[in-house]
Amino acid sequence: MNITEPMFLALTALVDEPRHGYGIVQEVDRLSGGRVQLKIGTLYGVLDRLSAEGLIALDREEAQQGRLRRYYRLTDDGAEALRAEAARMEQTARVATALLRARTAGGAA
Repeated sequence: MNITEPMFLALTALVDEPRHGYGIVQEVDRLSGGRVQLKIGTLYGVLDRLSAEGLIALDREEAQQGRLRRYYRLTDDGAEALRAEAARMEQTARVATALLRARTAGGAA
């Protein structure tokens, strides 16, 4: 499965506790330092895909001010996919860092 940055951040937002859609948007904003701001339409597309892949699941539904809030939780498969993607990203960053060091050491401008 190809995990996009919004998917990666949504999974990460669910590591510590179940969240509803707006809670995920807020946590993604916090995790990315404001760099990624999920729009609600994008978020629900991401949640649908993660749910279809079995990476997240509906935790519960609560009525709040006459509206139904759906809370999502990370599944064990989702935690494993997140772990694998984080490791892949870390390895890629190590390669890039090593190449940049070699470039600097070689005197490239």
